[in-house]
Amino acid sequence: MGNHGLSLQFEIISLSALCIILLLDLLYVVKKPHLPSMKESGIWVAFYVTLALIFGAVIWWQAGPDLGQQFIAGWVTEYSLSIDNLFVFIIIMARFSVPRKYQQEVLMFGIIIALILRGIFIIAGAAVIENYSWVFYIFGAFLLYTAWKQATEKGEEASDGANSGIVYKLTKNLPISKDFDGNKLRTTIDGKRLFTPMVMVFITIGMTDLLFAVDSIPAIFGLTQSPFIVFTANLFALMGLRQLYFLLGGLMDRLVYLKHALSIILAFIGIKLVFHAMHVNELGFINGGEPITWVPDFSITVSLLVIVGTVVIATVASLLSPAGRRAAAATKAQQQAETDTE
Repeated sequence: MGNHGLSLQFEIISLSALCIILLLDLLYVVKKPHLPSMKESGIWVAFYVTLALIFGAVIWWQAGPDLGQQFIAGWVTEYSLSIDNLFVFIIIMARFSVPRKYQQEVLMFGIIIALILRGIFIIAGAAVIENYSWVFYIFGAFLLYTAWKQATEKGEEASDGANSGIVYKLTKNLPISKDFDGNKLRTTIDGKRLFTPMVMVFITIGMTDLLFAVDSIPAIFGLTQSPFIVFTANLFALMGLRQLYFLLGGLMDRLVYLKHALSIILAFIGIKLVFHAMHVNELGFINGGEPITWVPDFSITVSLLVIVGTVVIATVASLLSPAGRRAAAATKAQQQAETDTE
């Protein structure tokens, strides 16, 4: 991976340090399962966002503005997709009635599985791209389809359609208890060893992660072809996601236009990928196997402006819109009702 102006030593040290930070975060959750306060969550989210921006600045300094912008654009895209992932996690937590105290551990499991799956997809994607330039046509078409699906599907539909049937088939023969036993995966009831519903939660989260990995990897390969940038952008997007879940709380439901923003971003990157595929075209049945140079080739600066601009506009519009306020009020009323029944 030591290319694109970054030394192999820099990449190894960076990846090692980032994986250690993520591991320490995981160990902290395992040692002290608790419901983090808004202040604690806010501090950690700010820390990880600042760390990502510093890392982007270091890459800019080490390898030039092009690679620095690729990292920032990739990170913002993956972070936006990860926030969308959180919406689905919330639906899963609610469906299985996961106790709030143990939601941190479920989230951390989801983040680790997401990282492993994305790592596999990145290695495979990089190998395919290096050998078959026509794969950009497939990536582009897939992202355009994903953008359309993102715009027309509700979160509940995406989660239910993707997971319910598979999870049922995987768990229908397992002896599963009705209630959770803390954060345990196995419990004993009347002398009989049973799995807890936590197993179903983990399987559902894993399936969701697989779907999001399939969506997100082509998106970032549309912005950079450096596997190092792809992996670190994903790593930073997953860092602090657990704390963001608790920080945003009801605010997440207020981001009513985030899905529309993601649709625009994915569609833009999809078009960018198709145009790139045309620029490096080697398929004999398209333009006689010759590159098509008349289509525009968007620079990484343009891509960065489109991505950041879309996210900012969608966030501001969501917070100021009547629809966003109604969603926030409904969430607040629901949380109050849950508190009253506890």
